[in-house]
Amino acid sequence: MNTELMSERALSLGTSTLYEASGLACAVDPAIRPVWQGAAIAALVYPVQCAPGDNLAIHLALERAPKGSVLLVATGGYLAGYWGEVLTVAAEAVGIVGLVTDGGVRDIAALQRRRFPVFSRGISVCGTVKATAPSVGKPMRFSGVPVQQGDWLVADDDGVVILPAADISRVIVAGDARAAKEAAMMEQLAKGATTVELMGLQASRERA
Repeated sequence: MNTELMSERALSLGTSTLYEASGLACAVDPAIRPVWQGAAIAALVYPVQCAPGDNLAIHLALERAPKGSVLLVATGGYLAGYWGEVLTVAAEAVGIVGLVTDGGVRDIAALQRRRFPVFSRGISVCGTVKATAPSVGKPMRFSGVPVQQGDWLVADDDGVVILPAADISRVIVAGDARAAKEAAMMEQLAKGATTVELMGLQASRERA
């Protein structure tokens, strides 16, 4: 399956379904949220580590990341304006499709106006220096989840998941099956069935 089709299918299924279908500990910190409602990404990861209050690694990543990548930026949770409108324009010019960070961003109105998907742990007006670049494009852990270049990141209003490249096809197939099962259940619910009945919860209730 090509990258574009994989992205479309992942976005259609959504992060909640993919997480449940994966069987993996692939969800990142739920405090990392879209900075504008409706933002969504499904793309290959390019991992970046920044020093606290220093965004040099991001500038270097924009020169090195393959077109179509999403930048995954670890800051150690340091809240500063690592990313804003200037870097968004630069990213769009080289084909970067989004940003996910455990740090902060700014220029939110501009990001929303440009419809550039950004997910962050916070918003901060504070600027950053450009002095050190701990890691650009190398394997790392992000919010406890191991990640390397070429893994998949999917992000939407429900959250962010990181899926290993070796597992993405299996997870998509499992996600399709889960979505079909839930669609059939909701059809039955609309006709009057109950979740207790459909999910076999009667016996559990009686034992309680």
